[in-house]
Amino acid sequence: MPIPDDVTGEEIDKDVKQELQSLPKGLAEDVSRNLVMVARLIDEDPEGAYGYSRVALRLASRVAAVREAAGFAAYASQKYSEALAEFRAARRMTGNVDLWPVMADCERGLGRPEKALDMAGAPEVQKLDKAGQVEMRLVAAGARRDMDQLDAAIVTLQSPELASNSVQPWTARLRYAYADALLAAGREGEAREWFAKAVESDKDGSTDASDRLAELDGVEFVDALVEDDDDSDHDSESDSDGDVEVVNSEALEAKSVPEAEAEPEPAEDSVDDDGLDDVDDVDGDEGDLKS
Repeated sequence: MPIPDDVTGEEIDKDVKQELQSLPKGLAEDVSRNLVMVARLIDEDPEGAYGYSRVALRLASRVAAVREAAGFAAYASQKYSEALAEFRAARRMTGNVDLWPVMADCERGLGRPEKALDMAGAPEVQKLDKAGQVEMRLVAAGARRDMDQLDAAIVTLQSPELASNSVQPWTARLRYAYADALLAAGREGEAREWFAKAVESDKDGSTDASDRLAELDGVEFVDALVEDDDDSDHDSESDSDGDVEVVNSEALEAKSVPEAEAEPEPAEDSVDDDGLDDVDDVDGDEGDLKS
């Protein structure tokens, strides 16, 4: 697969670069450039990232960082069985438990929420750092929802990390998940409160909490481009009907002449002013906001 010239391979994390030192220099460079493309594309183009990960995997399947990158690319492409296999391989090579939560989420993706819950209660969870434990809690709550256990999902998310006022990298996602579970349970008032808290902590826009909050408040966003197109069409119609506009303008000017200066007209030719009032009567009930 083609790689842009500006990708040198030096962009990769220093720990990954160290792992690649076991490879011949030219091979290490090829692998690192493919890994850079995986990282560059994984959010916007998961399938593209997956393609580059497969190249790296063919070149260096014995490198744990390559197996992990291949796992994340497969995970982003919803190839959960393949992702799980790569994560397991990476874990066997390193003995690291950091991948435990995403492995459990792969079980959810494969339709095995019970297996994900078993993993949430495994001893490996105690070896995770705080971020990993919060991630595991999110996965467990998702598994509960997969099993239609909404109340249990809500309880699973209730934790010291949720109640804390300090903002950590996981705070926005944890608050968002809690708000979403509350909304699914019909607790709209509480859901709105927690979506608002998620917005406060979501500095990098990792969630769509602001959109969800606006939806609950009944705010409707209109695409400005659509409005511009409508205005352009209206202007075009007005230009094509220029003669009509002149006639209407003259009629209005004639109507605005003071009665003292206007010549009296025969009674049978008088105009009913109510006609203009009827045209101006517009229904103002559109766009009522939901409470």
